[in-house]
Amino acid sequence: MNQMQKSTYNASENNTDIVLLSPTGSGKTLAFLFPVLRNLKKNVQGVQALILVPARELALQIEQVFKSMGTDFKVSVCYGGHDKKIEVNNLIEAPAVLIGTPGRVVYHLRNNNFDPKTIKTLVLDEFDKALELGFQDDMEFISNSLKGLSQRILTSATAMDEIPAFTGLKDEKVISFLKENDVKPDLQLRKVMTIPEEKLDTLFNLVCKIGNKRTLIFCNHRDAVDRISELLHQMGIDRETFHGGMEQDERERALLKFRNDSARILITTDLAARGLDIPEVESIVHYQLPPKEDAFIHRNGRTARMNAKGFVYLIMTEEENFPFIKNNTPEESVAGFTKVPQKTPFQTVYISAGKKDKVNKVDIVGYLLKKGELQKEDVGIIEVKDTTSYVAVSRNKVNALLRKLQNEKLKGKKVKMEVAY
Repeated sequence: MNQMQKSTYNASENNTDIVLLSPTGSGKTLAFLFPVLRNLKKNVQGVQALILVPARELALQIEQVFKSMGTDFKVSVCYGGHDKKIEVNNLIEAPAVLIGTPGRVVYHLRNNNFDPKTIKTLVLDEFDKALELGFQDDMEFISNSLKGLSQRILTSATAMDEIPAFTGLKDEKVISFLKENDVKPDLQLRKVMTIPEEKLDTLFNLVCKIGNKRTLIFCNHRDAVDRISELLHQMGIDRETFHGGMEQDERERALLKFRNDSARILITTDLAARGLDIPEVESIVHYQLPPKEDAFIHRNGRTARMNAKGFVYLIMTEEENFPFIKNNTPEESVAGFTKVPQKTPFQTVYISAGKKDKVNKVDIVGYLLKKGELQKEDVGIIEVKDTTSYVAVSRNKVNALLRKLQNEKLKGKKVKMEVAY
């Protein structure tokens, strides 16, 4: 445990309410899961802890972290875009820990799919982001429905002027690690100057100059994400997109391809600026700069972690002026860079079987090595979902693999396999 996690664990004894303020990527998930786990009782029926989050991906990430802790307690997730029938079935034998987005939790409460009276611990994770996204009414409804609460834990990556009364905090302890970074991240900021008519071309030149490094490209709007994605695709550059207008399975697939090295460029809105399980990136590109400094800081927090150096590129025109951008920020020239970055080493393969089919990672590795005749180093990250699985395979081996496995069975069952686009 790091110092922030230890401080939170000690301060949360005796069911003390907690407000935890700590930067993105500092380990807040474990910081609140340890107190949650301490409060759970064996042989108790019903949901004992409710964790509310502003994004679906964050719910899935926390579920994975809790499962990796190796407890005997059941955990379930619920979020918009997920099959309601699966969620209702999971709630019949209520989990000890329920993780969900506010809107979907309200749905289950209104339909009496779980009993709120058994919940003793409420966690409001990324609370500032949840307010920003307009979840206040749903969170207030949920908080007012929980009559048996003994502890509330609220986490945020930014300090708040005022915490809404509906949270019900009483004599809370505030634990702030926002200004206690011993080592400031080594962020190298660079302005990339352009004119509005050449902004997309400038981005292409910059991507070519950055090369094969893992990069996040931030935009303020979904349509800009889609427009840039189409341009880079036409130029032969592998990229993934991520924003709130996409279907849930599309969003999950984009993130896992970015995680497993099938793509090293992710074009996104501020939805990916915090909270999500994505790997360390070497470069941040602001295709559109955000209007507020907080958002700018959160975006940049995706790089230069663990004392590493990170590069932040600001694509700007002469007319643009942002108070949080220093006038003496060095400029970067990207003129003449047109060589498209090399293809990534892996490609993602989709398999039409998952946990519900009793298929796990070990089964998939055996299947690919024995029947697919791959070497261990040809198999990358494997992610097994409820009814599907995704595996990173060496790009130069994918076509031969799909041919070999055309008529083979996985655990006695014929499965569909194809490249995941």
